[in-house]
Amino acid sequence: MTESMLTTVKGKLVVSCQALEQEPLHGAQIMARMALAAQQGGAAAIRANGLADVAAVRRQVALPVIAIIKRDYPDSEVFITATVREIDELMAAQPPMIAIDATDRPCPGGGSLAQQVAYCRRHYPQLLLMADIASVAQARAAEHLGFDVIGTTLYGYTDASRGRTLAEHDFVFLHEVVAAVSRPVIAEGNVLTPAMAARCLQLGCHAVVVAGAITRPQQITARFVSAMETGNDASAGNED
Repeated sequence: MTESMLTTVKGKLVVSCQALEQEPLHGAQIMARMALAAQQGGAAAIRANGLADVAAVRRQVALPVIAIIKRDYPDSEVFITATVREIDELMAAQPPMIAIDATDRPCPGGGSLAQQVAYCRRHYPQLLLMADIASVAQARAAEHLGFDVIGTTLYGYTDASRGRTLAEHDFVFLHEVVAAVSRPVIAEGNVLTPAMAARCLQLGCHAVVVAGAITRPQQITARFVSAMETGNDASAGNED
């Protein structure tokens, strides 16, 4: 599968169904049911974390999956599909697309992003690769390495971008990324409302990933509580 998934998600919503171990909805079957709810609501694809979740989602729904593995390494801040080990693990479920941290932070074990891409192209030539980036320079570098899709997932979550949000100044960062690369750009990262998702498409994004605003009820609840207590709209989210 190559271009077919990109065609499927063009102009559409991708729902990130993830729950880490410390979260109340953690569990592959729960995430699979969450994916089913997203499919029934009209989602075009799912983003899922970990082999068990990816496999369960693929059994549950007839939607393509953007697969990742979040894993901490002691010698690196990179933790989204950080090495070829994670890629090999995920390919047991045969997802059509895998997302990889494509920031300029050092990879675990002295590896490199270029080595990861070359490994994928050699061993899994039909696999689509999504670059999770946090800067325009990283987007350009990812395109040069041959990533199929650029995602804004990590904007706001690296030292250089900490605290920034995708929606600032009418999505100026998104403007810049779309203008800088010729590959499809997927907007991801604290897209909290339907209006924000629609704006991302208006700015030229290929698709939009929404995560906590749909699939993390503890975050949704916290935003309601904060807004009611302060009289302001409180927004918070996790990198996906």
